[in-house]
Amino acid sequence: TFVGDKSEELSRIEVSREEVLELIDKLNINKSPGPDGIHPRVQKELKCEVAELLTKVCNLSFKSASVPNDWKLANVTPIFKKGSRGDPGNYSLTSVPGKLVETIVKNKIVRHIEKHKLLSNSQYGFCKGKSCLTNLLEFFGGVNKHVDKGDPVDIVYLDFQKAFDKVPHQRLLCKLSCHGIKGKVLSWTENWLKDWEQRVGINGKFSEWRGVTSGVPQGSVLGPILFNLFINDLEKGVNSEVAKFAVDTKLLKLVKTKADCEELQKDLTKLSDWATKWQMKFNVHKCKVMHIGKNNPNYTYNMMGANLATTSQEKDLGVIVDGSLKMSTQCAEAVKKANRMLGIIKKGIENKTENILLPLYKSMVHPHLKYCVQMWSPPLKKDILALEKVQKRATKMIKGLERVPYKERLKRLGLFSLEKRRLRGDMIEVYKIMSDVEKVDKEKLFTYSHNTRTMDHQMKLIGSRFKTNKKKFFFTQRTVNLWNSLPEEVVKARTITEFKRELDKFMVVKSINGY
Repeated sequence: TFVGDKSEELSRIEVSREEVLELIDKLNINKSPGPDGIHPRVQKELKCEVAELLTKVCNLSFKSASVPNDWKLANVTPIFKKGSRGDPGNYSLTSVPGKLVETIVKNKIVRHIEKHKLLSNSQYGFCKGKSCLTNLLEFFGGVNKHVDKGDPVDIVYLDFQKAFDKVPHQRLLCKLSCHGIKGKVLSWTENWLKDWEQRVGINGKFSEWRGVTSGVPQGSVLGPILFNLFINDLEKGVNSEVAKFAVDTKLLKLVKTKADCEELQKDLTKLSDWATKWQMKFNVHKCKVMHIGKNNPNYTYNMMGANLATTSQEKDLGVIVDGSLKMSTQCAEAVKKANRMLGIIKKGIENKTENILLPLYKSMVHPHLKYCVQMWSPPLKKDILALEKVQKRATKMIKGLERVPYKERLKRLGLFSLEKRRLRGDMIEVYKIMSDVEKVDKEKLFTYSHNTRTMDHQMKLIGSRFKTNKKKFFFTQRTVNLWNSLPEEVVKARTITEFKRELDKFMVVKSINGY
């Protein structure tokens, strides 16, 4: 809750022409226009003519605390996300000028939140310096520490029912006020939330316009940060460790005794009470418990009168987490997705030259093999080979390289092996954490060496003791030796770009992992 005086409240916004020009420059011209038909390319190419007018419209909107009706219209396209294909999710397109104004408001709110440290550390979604990866590394770093000691833990995965659509407006405004967002800014937000209309579009055909009476508008720029503030106090009074990524929430509890399990049950009851108070709803049939550890009591938990289902495998922020904490299933899934995409490219692209296939591989295949890989980097040879096989297959498809050995193919294409890329990615992530690019609790992840007489560099890490391979091969342990071996000019790089350049030189000279 905001405790600053009135002068520190966010109560008014005024924007300059320079700020508007800067935001127009950042527009992605490949994005589609909203219902008003104003394409981002047009806005960008006519920025000098548009900026002056848009600045006046923005300031008039903020001063009068009213939002033009054209900015409250959204085209919704049903797209498949997960679960049943008969239950589509929403992809929403709103006005480009409207999004630009929302960006101005969002930036002001974010600065206010950061200045006064108002957002809970448990929130990773839509936060600068935080991501799915930092969420997973911090959370499962804790899980690994407990499991390595032989202690059982329970993870509870919670699922809000249509979270963004359910947010009650008056309660949201009450929360914003408690965070020091008042005056004209609060009134503008109230007006922005009201009278939204949306229509569904499929293959160029549209339904009738329908009003939206609750929730934060999907596809909007401002919606996610407002939702973050709405659920900011979700874990108040909860003793279990909580990690949130927007709507995705999970709890971690050490459960050595029945009393520990009962404590977790009390936490779940508190969360249920919070949801009832703020008119949100947990989809209890999709909330699940993962029991980890040999001596786990396998306690049955309940929420809102229903017992929670147990699971041995769960997709957590796009990464398949196994109750055994082994990563083979995630590796197999990554290989499957990458090979499927590679098959589409092979069938659909006739011109198999390097300048066509290599960019396609990098943009459509490789992302499946590298997404959050610092979390699930495989230690087993069979998984390492399975991943590498995808890149071998991709490079062999390129015309003129069909019979060239893999190592030579990589050299000609300027690629690293995937194993080497993972090591490189590990080092880049450690650098981001050490240089505060990633906003994580460094002390929670690493132990520092305070020996100033150490060779090479003075940013060395100390590996902790481990009993199991799970901890031995986890990110926080496996990265220590390679990081400590890096020269000082690498670890003390001033920017990520400089770090990558120096790291690549080092890896080539040392011929890490052969190629």
